[in-house]
Amino acid sequence: MADTHYQVIILGSGPAGYTAAIYASRAHLKVLLLEGLNSGGQLMITTDVENYPGFPEGVTGPDMMADFRKQAERFGTEMVAMDAVKVDLTSGRPFKVWTDETEYTADSVIISTGATARYLGIESEEKLKGFGVSACATCDGFFFTGKEVAVIGGGDTAMEEATYLTRHCTKVHVIHRRDELRASKIMQKRALNNEKIVMHWNKTVAEVLGDTENGVTGLKLEDTVTGDISELPVEGMFVAIGHKPNTELFKGVIDLDETGYIKADPGSSYTNIEGVFAAGDVRDSVYRQAITAAGTGCMAAIDAERWLEAQEDAEETVDEDVIVVK
Repeated sequence: MADTHYQVIILGSGPAGYTAAIYASRAHLKVLLLEGLNSGGQLMITTDVENYPGFPEGVTGPDMMADFRKQAERFGTEMVAMDAVKVDLTSGRPFKVWTDETEYTADSVIISTGATARYLGIESEEKLKGFGVSACATCDGFFFTGKEVAVIGGGDTAMEEATYLTRHCTKVHVIHRRDELRASKIMQKRALNNEKIVMHWNKTVAEVLGDTENGVTGLKLEDTVTGDISELPVEGMFVAIGHKPNTELFKGVIDLDETGYIKADPGSSYTNIEGVFAAGDVRDSVYRQAITAAGTGCMAAIDAERWLEAQEDAEETVDEDVIVVK
């Protein structure tokens, strides 16, 4: 029967999970990485990555994740391409993690399940993800230099993305379904005073026009008041209606902030449960970059290694203090 106990179980792949696996395995820990059914995280739908150090010519997201995975495998990480469907992190060690097929136990757990960008949910948008449809202006804005693009949303994220895109694009069209913004006053002022930003009030995207060969060519917009349909020629669409951290499994167990992200101790990856650590976008609502995710993956692995050593030292001290009475 296969041994299903590990010193470290990592939940979720992507830059955070794979980096944590590399560091933990190099520390000669027995590591299991539950990659999930959709391994690699959001970079798997990113066509080009040009802002990750070490790739001067750029690299595709899937190729980068394949290299991360190979590196973790090289150091002995065991990988299972399944999602965790249940966890027990409150009954003490060993922690328990279940997939649909197997129960695993662990001395420590690193959560790197990521966050999922909220999209509009229309078929044409899904078809053109990575071909002009993006949810990260910081990641992909450079590719639209000298072009007109649209940003969908009316909150702080949308205003921030739109303002950032004006550095690269000739014009940024903000599409909002209402007649007023939800963004903070300072973010509204910044966007409304930018001559490159054009507001389109009471509009929703009915269809994204284009194909995978030519990319996005425009948007079909529906007026939320009159129902009228119009077309807006743009070469890119950035969806900025928020992200959802993948923390459903940990509600009521791990301390989460008001938006559902895992709370980690400042300057570390420690959560409120001893021996459970958090890395990547599941704990980061601000930066959401591959390099910051990888950095916190490194932190989590080092924190887990040091924590496990401390537990071993404590157990050895207890053993030495035991007095045998005959």
